[in-house]
Amino acid sequence: MTEVTGQAVGGQPETADVKPPPERLYGRQRGHPLRPRQERLLDETLPRLRFPLEKAADPAAVFGQEPEQIWLEVGFGGGEHVLAQTQAHPQVGYIASEVFHNGLCSLLSRLVPVGQEATAPVPDRLRLWDDDARLVLRALPEASLDRLFLMFPDPWPKARHAKRRFVHPQNVALVARALKPGAVWRVASDDPTYQAWVGEVMAQQDWFETPAPATTRPEGWFPTRYEAKAIAAGRQPLYWTFTRR
Repeated sequence: MTEVTGQAVGGQPETADVKPPPERLYGRQRGHPLRPRQERLLDETLPRLRFPLEKAADPAAVFGQEPEQIWLEVGFGGGEHVLAQTQAHPQVGYIASEVFHNGLCSLLSRLVPVGQEATAPVPDRLRLWDDDARLVLRALPEASLDRLFLMFPDPWPKARHAKRRFVHPQNVALVARALKPGAVWRVASDDPTYQAWVGEVMAQQDWFETPAPATTRPEGWFPTRYEAKAIAAGRQPLYWTFTRR
């Protein structure tokens, strides 16, 4: 594993003293018009996998089989990281959050065959959340998560949009509340502004150990399409592993 020294990498860090996050951190939920198969996935498959927020007080009970640990991924994009993690760790209860409908459909299309959107079995230990991930974090009991992933999030590179970044002083406190002592928060980004921002925000908190980020994907991390695009474009991803104190 190769590491870089220092917290601010690839750009000038901005102040972490930003406005509170807005009620929702994301923009639009849909891109191009959905095809009939995608509409069925959202209407018929997603409800069978949706995380029941009203039962978040006992998160282990929402899975078909009781998990050994509970992990949360914030903003899973196309879902390839979710699939890789759930296949490698079938004993884990995995909550995967994504608001963008095309991303949800990308993952759902890999889970059920065409024509069986309403009937095909769905994974016992996977639950999806199609709204703001902070709603789940707020509803979960304290110290209930064993791992959290934030893989190549929207960087919101303009300074006026800094309040929309998931790595935000108030959101760090929210994550810290939900993670168990010793639990891990993995963050990856290829955007220089976001990389510098992560370094500054995490340097100003006391909940997590903050070693320098790796410059090559560490063992046990799985690739994503966003990482591949970044590397192809000549951008340098950074990979942080923050451990809850």
